[in-house]
Amino acid sequence: MSRPAVLKAVGGVAALVFAAGCSSGGDTGDRGASPPGGPSPASSPASSAASAPASPGGGDGRVEVAGTLTEGLRSPWGLAALPGGDLLVSSRDERTVTRVDGRSGARTPLGEVPGVVPGGEGGLLGLAVRDGWVYAYLTAASDNRIVRMRYGGGAGDRLGAPEPVLTGIPKGRIHDGGRIAFGPDGMLYAGTGETGETGLAQDRGSLGGKILRMTPGGKPAPGNPFAGSVVYSYGHRNVQGIAWDAEGRLWAAEFGQNTWDELNLVEPGRNYGWPEVEGRAGRAGFVDPVAQWPTSEASPSGIAYARGAIWMAGLRGERLWRIPLSGAERSGEPEAFLAGEHGRLRTVLADGAGRLWLVTSETDGRGTPEAGDDRILRLDVG
Repeated sequence: MSRPAVLKAVGGVAALVFAAGCSSGGDTGDRGASPPGGPSPASSPASSAASAPASPGGGDGRVEVAGTLTEGLRSPWGLAALPGGDLLVSSRDERTVTRVDGRSGARTPLGEVPGVVPGGEGGLLGLAVRDGWVYAYLTAASDNRIVRMRYGGGAGDRLGAPEPVLTGIPKGRIHDGGRIAFGPDGMLYAGTGETGETGLAQDRGSLGGKILRMTPGGKPAPGNPFAGSVVYSYGHRNVQGIAWDAEGRLWAAEFGQNTWDELNLVEPGRNYGWPEVEGRAGRAGFVDPVAQWPTSEASPSGIAYARGAIWMAGLRGERLWRIPLSGAERSGEPEAFLAGEHGRLRTVLADGAGRLWLVTSETDGRGTPEAGDDRILRLDVG
């Protein structure tokens, strides 16, 4: 059955549970076999409307699909903006980076990235751009790693040879993390997964199940909480969404196993609980999430900040969540948009002018692709 073309907004979902606090993590809907957790809670009823009621946090709770920038992408994963407004998109399985004109949607292949070994949830994942370099998080033969490639940005330019930035991130068939982004401090951040080996998340000597913070060259960033280490926070299951709000606070989205997916406010040196806890626990030594969802309603990947809210793309949940913020706290109930209309949603990126780019993920082996999948959509939000 084709996905409907009607814009939907789902607000006030009764099954959602929220808590003030901090946390981060997660991936594609393959929950793996790691404890704890039982069956996923039943999804609650959803109401439909053209827009959600006004709520605090700088916006009015509105999403409109303004158009499709491009389509026919295969296993798109990472998305990064170039100066001037064009985009770079990675293909997880085809190992390629493509430039997309931000106005016309015209595509220019920039080449295949050497050394990528796709498999399971791994491959060519997150992208970031800085000072003439394209950074990529990728799965290699022996590990997950971050590399950078020179790119001039002009017509006809191609990516240079990859140079290692950080190696030795654990890899697996599941929970490879993969999101990278430069923070307001100029440092490079990365979300990693624990590859299904749950103990890695609590092991501060491992790069798995962490949020990492490093210089653009891959060294431990000044001010990191653990001397000589790129580890910024730990106790994460699988981090695939990281973003900063207008005041520079770091937020992250994380996959739970069977019970709760999470949105976390991330602070240096803090322990976000996995595998000891999943979702809100109220236990000393662990940070509770700011918001949590039944896994059937989210499976969060990319997140972005715009119009006073975090916007979170859902894979298994097939919807875009808006979480309004007031400072370090949630200022209203999350609202769900586009439920079931475009299938699995992988990546969301703010354009700096109040709009969002949204990447679908129907061709990743877990979706039900239709003609034209996958797409980059333009969204007007409020």
